[in-house]
Amino acid sequence: MTCGNCKAKVEQTLNSVEGITAAVVDLRQGSVMLSMNAHIPMSLLQDALPAKYQVSQLEALKEVPNIFDQNEKEVSKFKQLKPLFLIIAYIATTAVLLNYKEGSITEAMLDFMGLFFIVFSFFKMLDIAGFKTSFAMYDPLAKVIPAYGWVYPFIETALGLLFLMRIEIDFALIATVIVLGITTVGVTMTLMSKKTIQCACLGTALKLPMTEATFIENAIMIVMALLMLFGIFNF
Repeated sequence: MTCGNCKAKVEQTLNSVEGITAAVVDLRQGSVMLSMNAHIPMSLLQDALPAKYQVSQLEALKEVPNIFDQNEKEVSKFKQLKPLFLIIAYIATTAVLLNYKEGSITEAMLDFMGLFFIVFSFFKMLDIAGFKTSFAMYDPLAKVIPAYGWVYPFIETALGLLFLMRIEIDFALIATVIVLGITTVGVTMTLMSKKTIQCACLGTALKLPMTEATFIENAIMIVMALLMLFGIFNF
């Protein structure tokens, strides 16, 4: 495994094997740590993966009870999500500074939503192939229509531009509710299944775990869109 796309494909394949609750790839070591409900034969794992991947069990890892290596064990959930929190904080601060003189909450919300889509789509476009594979692990539509994962970053870019340029706001708000609503359903199902997978919200450039924070960030955008659609905030 040499790239983010390989990593995402292996994790997706192994996570689909019955009995595996989490599969975490370490590209540096060329290994994957598995968490299982019951013992799964090595032959079954080999059959599930493409032929180019050869499976063998490392002696040093046989007794490791956790799916993360020692360094990752010590990293708290907050530290893992620090890049996400920083990006959202910067976006929110920029939206406020752009509109503090006029004091318009609506304008600040539109700028926040526009910047959110533009920034997040940028990270996805750094590795669209890897993003597509990771995204399909939890987004219901991307699972059924793989091409959706390819175009999703461009959809986000388009929505970001509509919000920032104040063009077809009603359409952009409705599209936001639909697009993020579909993803939120997948995120909710993943969280309920307690599977450990990588969140694709910032592509594959930043390694972020799927947590409640992913649900919250989508929920914030959906709530803001609904508030404006129902006229609670006029634009």
